[in-house]
Amino acid sequence: MDKLSVLGLAVALGAIALGYSFEGGEISALFNGPALVIVLGGTFGAVMLQTSGSTFKKALKISFWIFLPPNYDIDEAIEQVKRWSHKARQEGYLSLEDEAIMNPDAYVSKGLSLLIDGTSEQKLRDTLEIDLLLERERLLESARVYEAMGGYSPTIGILGAVLGLIQAMSFITEPQKLGEGVATAFIATIYGVGLANLLFLPMANKLKQCVEQKMLYHELLAEGIIAISLGESPSNIELKLEAYRVERPSLVNK
Repeated sequence: MDKLSVLGLAVALGAIALGYSFEGGEISALFNGPALVIVLGGTFGAVMLQTSGSTFKKALKISFWIFLPPNYDIDEAIEQVKRWSHKARQEGYLSLEDEAIMNPDAYVSKGLSLLIDGTSEQKLRDTLEIDLLLERERLLESARVYEAMGGYSPTIGILGAVLGLIQAMSFITEPQKLGEGVATAFIATIYGVGLANLLFLPMANKLKQCVEQKMLYHELLAEGIIAISLGESPSNIELKLEAYRVERPSLVNK
């Protein structure tokens, strides 16, 4: 659980609610079902219109990374590569076949399979780099779905406010009801702006960070597999991969 994400959302919502209550407002007045339906429904509909089905499904699938980000243990990854190197030098590449089949990470499994097949260093590097670039683009495209939501949400909020004002105008001869209707109408604007800046845009940025962390983690493993193909010793491989541990400590999410 990413405690900072939970705390950040709680602080943002709490500050708004607290500030509003200090001004004498009632928190219950900020809850309006129709306005929420208009903003959320309109935002999701607009994004679904511009996004492919596979990308939208992927965006929903990785949304849990906001509060439960993947764990990338650099120390363990380096030790794993060293074990592969030891085994390959002592028993040959074929001894890594079980690791290639059983590894839950499809990217690592493919890299080890290419290594076992005796793929040349250049072809191995090219294949892993292309896969890395394509994977990165697919994940970033999914993260951009929330960025698009952050763009549409405020506008949909304004649309909801206008619809509310149209409804409020039916009470033009009743000043008290008219005032209440106008206040309710602007809640849609609050929802639109609030969801964009407190949820959708922060989600997009957080997901992009998670994607970059995953790519760097895979880059480390790819460099390790390529080093094994070149016959480098485990100690040399560790020295080469040490830079990931020193310069990119944010990869370790604990």
